[in-house]
Amino acid sequence: MRTVQVLEGCCPPVLSEPLGADDAERLAQALRVLADPARLRLLGLISSMPGKEACVCQITDPLGLSQPTVSHHLKVLHDAGLVEREQRGRWAYYRVIPDALRILRDALGA
Repeated sequence: MRTVQVLEGCCPPVLSEPLGADDAERLAQALRVLADPARLRLLGLISSMPGKEACVCQITDPLGLSQPTVSHHLKVLHDAGLVEREQRGRWAYYRVIPDALRILRDALGA
């Protein structure tokens, strides 16, 4: 296990004000979604593709996961409002929603 040494006064507070119960629940849910390494990699893969969008068929091999597993993770990200989905024929294309990630970043004071 890695430990992080924090020197007093070197790090700003994570939040600028206390979270309300509803905001804390929404933030915790979003963080649970992002806590999976495959989902974090999916966000990075999609963002790095030309046009900042990707079809499941383009991102399955780089992840080394099966198509059903990738589709499941994309559904979780979509349901959480982190990616949008557009059906084109039999393929679905996904794009990261930058504002959703910005809200998370801002909530954490990053």
